[in-house]
Amino acid sequence: QVKLVESGGGLVQPGRSVTLSCTVSGSISAIIAMGWYRQVPGKERELVASINRGGATNYADSVKGRFTISSDSAWSTVYLQMNSLKPEDTAVYYCNLRGYESISGSHDDYWGQGTQVTVSS
Repeated sequence: QVKLVESGGGLVQPGRSVTLSCTVSGSISAIIAMGWYRQVPGKERELVASINRGGATNYADSVKGRFTISSDSAWSTVYLQMNSLKPEDTAVYYCNLRGYESISGSHDDYWGQGTQVTVSS
């Protein structure tokens, strides 16, 4: 069973930076991709950034040029570097892992518990 734990959220002033971390524990046959999503009350969860095993990244238009997703070589921790933060970046940020389990032949999504990021002066 895979477990994801996010950290690094909190209150940050507009224009400042913060880095979120997602620590992966447990085992799975293969990690296909990992990503960061965010959600505000009353709205659907949206993709912020993703990275696949080949290193290809994808970003929401609203964060391009400001946010950077990366992982360590072991894929045990995934980061989201957030620069030039804006009040509209305020949300709960969730880590996601999409993996493949060879025993069942299934592709599964795993989620962390979320970490609150509040951008305010």
